[in-house]
Amino acid sequence: MGERTTIENALIVTCDEKWKTIEDGFIAFDGDRISEMGKGSPKQKGETRIDGSGCVVIPGLITAHTHLYGILLRGAQLNIEPPTDFAQVLQRVWWPVDEALSIDDAYASALSASADMLRNGSTLYADTYSGPNSIEGSLAAIARGTREVGMKGIVAFEMTERHNEEEARRGFDEGVSFIESVKTDPLISGMMSIHASFTVGDEIVEKTVKKARELGVPKTIHTSEGLVDLYHNLEEFGERTVERLYRLGLLGPDTCLAHCVHVNEREMDLISQTDTRVAHNPMSNMLNAVGVSPVPRMLEKGITVGLGNDGWIYDPFENMRCALTVHRLASGNPSQIGPEAVLRMATLGGARCYGLEKEVGSLEIGKRADVVVLDGMNVPTPLNKVSVLGHLLNTFSGADVRDVFVNGKQVVANRRLALVSDQKVAEVSRNSAESLWSRLN
Repeated sequence: MGERTTIENALIVTCDEKWKTIEDGFIAFDGDRISEMGKGSPKQKGETRIDGSGCVVIPGLITAHTHLYGILLRGAQLNIEPPTDFAQVLQRVWWPVDEALSIDDAYASALSASADMLRNGSTLYADTYSGPNSIEGSLAAIARGTREVGMKGIVAFEMTERHNEEEARRGFDEGVSFIESVKTDPLISGMMSIHASFTVGDEIVEKTVKKARELGVPKTIHTSEGLVDLYHNLEEFGERTVERLYRLGLLGPDTCLAHCVHVNEREMDLISQTDTRVAHNPMSNMLNAVGVSPVPRMLEKGITVGLGNDGWIYDPFENMRCALTVHRLASGNPSQIGPEAVLRMATLGGARCYGLEKEVGSLEIGKRADVVVLDGMNVPTPLNKVSVLGHLLNTFSGADVRDVFVNGKQVVANRRLALVSDQKVAEVSRNSAESLWSRLN
């Protein structure tokens, strides 16, 4: 039992299976786990007491897919021919960035992106790093930056054979070594990651499946984000992307497929039948003009869907709003997807993507105390048990995040980082970005 913290006088949205909401409620955590929750006052006050008057308390939001190093490209003016499709985006932007990344960049981007996500209400991310010239030690650097701000991370090196098979082998070894090094870490865990099926052969996929099973860790892969992935598999194997991954044994409840934009009914059935999970990245999909993932159809088929940012906009509220609206636009149906489904993606859905639904994703007694306090004082209409869900999707943003707790420890206090100075994060990030931009240009 650690120090007791109580948040009192708040409107609590548990995001549990029953969508329990408590007006004028409290939540208490002893150490790193939620111990008590209800209406009125706690039986025992905490050593740390947070007044939640006028506030909404929600579980820490989960970023089911990201690339932390993407933050270093904010505002960059690259001297490139403007891309006209997704393959050119990779060739002209992201692959050159990957090759220019250093270990220092891995650390700086983890520090900066973790800080950005925490300040916007996300307490757990799943990241894949892709730096062919900075493989060994990269994941430890990412873990160090993440720990400094107090966030949780699931970290992996993104294996690819884009240059040669040796590159994939080194990425595989880095991932395995890192996974074993963080087995007891309270904040950081590891997973196995493959870039995409169009940049690897069958052997490394099968090897990854086997090793992930031995280590008991999840797996992730970019899946039919752009048509380049689908066409590659059709031309090389006579299979659609998900069909190939199914043949190779990659699908299953411990696998999270990122994107799944260009998937058909047969592929969605395979995802559903194998209980494979999907990370939806609507803002990134719009940015790269790759299309709209058929998420409403996936939900109809009972597929677990989490919400990611793919390394672009780290505010989960913006990503939720995009998920709410893009499917309505694509379908022409203004009721195509509801706020409950979207909020579920950012909470329990994200937790289920990595087998963590018993630990995080909702506010329930016994779960980890990953808690976000939203300042509701500026909400323009009544904020109550009935209206709060609408406000979470239509009114609140990351700017309204006042306090954040991870494993019961306060990491954001009154909108500022609690464990490291915001000034230090900005300084480290800007210096790293300046150096990276110089190398790219």
